[in-house]
Amino acid sequence: MREESPVASPVILGIDDLRPLPWTTRLARSSGEGVKLLQEHRDGLIDELWLDHDLGGDDSILPVVTLLEEAAFNGQPFRIGTVYVHSANPIGAETVVRSLTRWNYQVRRATV
Repeated sequence: MREESPVASPVILGIDDLRPLPWTTRLARSSGEGVKLLQEHRDGLIDELWLDHDLGGDDSILPVVTLLEEAAFNGQPFRIGTVYVHSANPIGAETVVRSLTRWNYQVRRATV
């Protein structure tokens, strides 16, 4: 009798200051928390990454985007199935989509 190997649960990360994003497995509320969250998952597959552009006050998703860009620039991009960008700021969201697409991440605009 063969034992079934356990199926890994999908890793769905979110970075958003306000929205609950209940489908995520982990949620960061600031860019600093988001950078730490990504670093914790650096060596594994991230099935989905949900990003909000504006994170309250002067905080934005740009430090997270920079981390992802630098990893790709150095030839070691994060392994992410799809990055979903949601924001009430259409210009900011489009900037994130364009930046990450340029580094071959699979990116989609999303409404939440």
